[in-house]
Amino acid sequence: MTQQLSDITVGFIGYGAMAQAMAQGFVDAGVLEGSQMLACAGHYDKLVDTAAPLGVRPMHNATEVAAASDIVILAVKPNLIEQVVTPILHELANSIVVCVAWGWTFDRLESVLEDHTPHISIIPNTPIAVGQGVSVVEDKHNLTDYQAGLVRALLEPVSMLETVDTAHMSQAGTISSCAPAFTAMYIEALADAGVQYGLKRASAYRLAAKMVEGTGALQVSDGRLPAAMKDAVCSPGGATIRGVVALEQHGFRGDVISAVQAVEG
Repeated sequence: MTQQLSDITVGFIGYGAMAQAMAQGFVDAGVLEGSQMLACAGHYDKLVDTAAPLGVRPMHNATEVAAASDIVILAVKPNLIEQVVTPILHELANSIVVCVAWGWTFDRLESVLEDHTPHISIIPNTPIAVGQGVSVVEDKHNLTDYQAGLVRALLEPVSMLETVDTAHMSQAGTISSCAPAFTAMYIEALADAGVQYGLKRASAYRLAAKMVEGTGALQVSDGRLPAAMKDAVCSPGGATIRGVVALEQHGFRGDVISAVQAVEG
């Protein structure tokens, strides 16, 4: 844990899958102790159970969380943001507000917060739970350098930070935070094929998942073109190029693009 964060309290308003993934990542990476985090949610009894494994302190309402937190992470569903924020505007004005709700960019959130409330909008993804996340960060915010440094210190150990202009937050978020679902389907399909040919299910999952992890790491390491990575595996007349041709014939690339277009509407 950095000295910068040692005395910081982070509060989650909403403690669903994304908030829990963030909390897990913070604890496992040593960014925060569980006791440095507070959370509230719609169902207190369920919250007590989900907060217990990490030592996150359950609170009864958003007012308690906002009043006691240096950094407040708004993690409720997008359609609930305004009704959750409105009663606690004064408390939020004294905190750094990090909004992870889809579609709530700086200008939109600015319209419902009190003037001069420090806030920034990000779109994290669930691999943040294992320190391998991506956080898309809107380039427009009103944080001081010190406040922005706190947010970076919180997120950088558990995710790559990719700063994007407001107009492209949705598209970047689709690629980074929706695509884990698409990728999980790809892993499952590869594993199904392996099982068809006699591999044990657990082994097939490990092989497919680690392949995806390693391929991504290889591309990120030096920025090489994915096409070049594909070509490097495809020997003339070999097995891999036959598989590539089959994917092309069945519209693999187009299906992936269509999935992103469907999210974007």
